[in-house]
Amino acid sequence: MSRHSVRTAAVGIVERTIPELESSTLMRRSHVTFLSSSLVVFALTLTGCGVGEATNSSDAGAATSSSAATAAEAANAGSDTTTAGSALFADGASHAVSIEWDKAAYASMIAAYEADGSKEWIKADITIDGTLVSGIGVRLKGNSTLRSLSGDGGGGPGGAAGTLSGISSDVPESLPLLIDFDKYVDGQTYQGLTQLSLRPGSPVLNEALALALTEASGQPTQRYAYTTYSVNGSATQTRLLVENPDENYADSLLDHDGVLYKADAESSFTYQGDDLATYEEQFKQLNAKDTEDLQPIVDFLKWLSEASDEEFDAGLGDRVDVDSFARYAATMNLLVNGDDMAGPGQNYYLWYDLETQKISIVSWDLNLAMTGNATASPDDQVSIGGGGGMQGPAANDGGAAPRGLAGPPTTEAGGGGLAGGGKGGNALKERFLASAAFQPLYDKAYAALYEQLYASGAAMDLLEEIAATVPVSDGLSQEALSEQTDKLRTFVQERTEALQGQV
Repeated sequence: MSRHSVRTAAVGIVERTIPELESSTLMRRSHVTFLSSSLVVFALTLTGCGVGEATNSSDAGAATSSSAATAAEAANAGSDTTTAGSALFADGASHAVSIEWDKAAYASMIAAYEADGSKEWIKADITIDGTLVSGIGVRLKGNSTLRSLSGDGGGGPGGAAGTLSGISSDVPESLPLLIDFDKYVDGQTYQGLTQLSLRPGSPVLNEALALALTEASGQPTQRYAYTTYSVNGSATQTRLLVENPDENYADSLLDHDGVLYKADAESSFTYQGDDLATYEEQFKQLNAKDTEDLQPIVDFLKWLSEASDEEFDAGLGDRVDVDSFARYAATMNLLVNGDDMAGPGQNYYLWYDLETQKISIVSWDLNLAMTGNATASPDDQVSIGGGGGMQGPAANDGGAAPRGLAGPPTTEAGGGGLAGGGKGGNALKERFLASAAFQPLYDKAYAALYEQLYASGAAMDLLEEIAATVPVSDGLSQEALSEQTDKLRTFVQERTEALQGQV
């Protein structure tokens, strides 16, 4: 199967490969792994932790005895090569997850966050589809979404995000979490996975669809799965589990060896001197720590801060995979994602390709995608951060709006994502979209992606397929799920029609 394919609910598998979307650095592994139903049953029943102690519940034990006949069939199944978490992220599969933790430890974790925003780890046990994994670590995960817990009244975008996500410390099962299987048991994994992100909100069809569309476009993304979820025997909620990028993710992401850096929410995409220690908290290096460091990122930020517009146009292609970046920028607009690398959450990963020595962007945290203005044009700003200033010689003079921005950015030096978060903006994205030299590249990528994802009907097909896999729970009725599906269906239809005459 082509790794660039979109599936429809009514007609098996339909390949819609777009040659012009092929990146110079294709994904090394598909982030949506397809397994036969028999292999899924076998894998979910027999697969526990990669390392570390795990036990099966009585239900899982019964399933094991009834699955023995499946082994031979699974061994002969013509499926894709199994990768870490392939059973968890199998096409169409949904799961049951429960977590048990000490209530006093949970109260301390919440108190610490309310006091100063710190995200402390606590030990817990997790059961996934009958498999118990003991001694995992969990902590709060998120930034703007969590601000409604901080005791500041939830003002601003953070409070709004928290309210919209429906989170409350009084309802532990509502909170977004980072789950780390080897936090307390060294080397412990689940199906080869080290970490999972439990996303906020329910059923967040918009995030699942945005992830699926990004994968369908051939761009690197994260795999996901739906689950019913409870804490300490609580009522169940329907939640989205997303692959959390770690060292293994980084090492298998693209065809070429490279280094993956996560931008922190408090990071500043600006040059701040040559001392690498200045940037270590802002850009977390996930892999190749023994051989590589942050120097390529610092070198690029220095060049970006000093380059004139002419130097930017002439030299960016030597430092950034501009084809990939054009697709990234176009995708964020097409998905109406207001919290990307230029948003207040600084939601992105930087990939430095060791062979080409170029930087590209990996998207992350798409929970605000496909929720804004469905009629936004290719030229409209979709950031919720209010834009940001360009830095250095490229500061805009207040004239015509750059391509992809609603209005002229400010001219504050040091913009593009100020430390402290909350402002948004990113000099690389702003200068790229403002450049007449790169406008044709953006336009070409935008038109190709629109045809592939919207005009072809792929977005609508994927939505129907995703909605059919979402499990109902105590917190999500079938009626509510149908209502949310209709809402997103309307968005997709409006987005498709609004862009039809503009691309």
